[in-house]
Amino acid sequence: MTDTVERTAADSATNTDVVAEVKDWLADSWDPDLSVAEWWERLGTSGWAVPTWPSDWFGKDLSRDEGNRVQQAVADFGALPAPGGLGLMLAGPTILVHGTEEQKRRYLRDIVTGQKGWCQLFSEPGAGSDLAGLQSRAERDGDEWVVTGQKVWTSGGHVADLGMLIARTDPDQPKHAGITYFAIDMHQPGVDVRPLREMTGRSLFNEVFLSEARVPDEAIIGGLNGGWRVANTTLMFERTSLGAGGGSAGASLATAGTVAGDLDRRAGDFVVTGGRRGGGGGTLFGVSSKALTQLARANGKASDPNIRQKLVRLHTLGELARFNNLRLKAAKATGGDIPGLPNIAKLTMSNIVRLSRDLGLEIAGPYGMLHGYDPGARKALDEATGLSFLGGITEMALFAQAPPIYGGTDQVQRNIIGERVLGLPKEPGFDKNTPFKELPKNG
Repeated sequence: MTDTVERTAADSATNTDVVAEVKDWLADSWDPDLSVAEWWERLGTSGWAVPTWPSDWFGKDLSRDEGNRVQQAVADFGALPAPGGLGLMLAGPTILVHGTEEQKRRYLRDIVTGQKGWCQLFSEPGAGSDLAGLQSRAERDGDEWVVTGQKVWTSGGHVADLGMLIARTDPDQPKHAGITYFAIDMHQPGVDVRPLREMTGRSLFNEVFLSEARVPDEAIIGGLNGGWRVANTTLMFERTSLGAGGGSAGASLATAGTVAGDLDRRAGDFVVTGGRRGGGGGTLFGVSSKALTQLARANGKASDPNIRQKLVRLHTLGELARFNNLRLKAAKATGGDIPGLPNIAKLTMSNIVRLSRDLGLEIAGPYGMLHGYDPGARKALDEATGLSFLGGITEMALFAQAPPIYGGTDQVQRNIIGERVLGLPKEPGFDKNTPFKELPKNG
């Protein structure tokens, strides 16, 4: 017991020191009149953009919990946070694990400084939840690979400079083999990105058509035909980041990369005092239990015992997710692990989103039938109703169907927990040793 108390006190002191250090650095370094590119260069090369990364590669070797505290300290200070998006969330961490030293030098600096935006080219229309059933193919042509196929549900594909691509390079191997992971240039002939308009009114996702697009051999991450192993690393980071309590990897409202045009804008235009981010649209996961509690008080529903019970349940789920992250931190600090926890976090996030949807609409009442599908309509609706949280509630209600699907469906998460963590038998099948070209296709 004494050891636990002493360790907790030491951790608290360390976290306090880290927060104080980053605040001191911000006081000396933050300048709202810098361009976004200039600020991100300063932040990224200091190690404070991704302090959980190794100190040799633009980080500070901090734990995930400490990294979350740094993120919060930057936001509370009122500075522009680190570049959001899939570069920091997925591409960078994957390259740190599987990339060569030359690839780390080539890609990581542009990720931490926001110079290049990334997207994830995994899902395909014919593969569904069976990602290993992908049919996009890459064929060698000298020291390059020619890629043909179609990807779908590509977040941020319309503003990406580079893509994490998995394609089939050897159809004579079983479906989980013969897949290679590439870093592909999105600015080339043969890459056609088409936005998909969602029922929220936004277009966060895209479909991408690859027609003889080219990737150099040196852009293979993790070796030829080693893509399934590398892709699973990316998916692990995705589930950890998207899972409940996973931090805010995509928090910055300034968009990384050369396409969106934010790099030349004034950094201070994306933030306002007090750390509340300004400058842009939607909330998606921004309707917290605290915000819903405030809305319930404002419209007189806070006294409803059914509403109160659901608010407590929502808060409890969030706290459980936070404690699970602390458990994982403690386990890793002693050289251990908690298998399946990222999958549990992803399932918890799905439950939180669904509960937020149902509870938000219940609190909003008839107003929950109203939604603005473009910026003008959202502004008009806010002015007409006087309910500042309404747009977030209705957007959550419409968007809530997506999180249990993307990043690996809830069913996939349960299968992983059952088979890989609990050791339950896998479903019978003949695809393990059958060449992919001989398997029946999904469509």
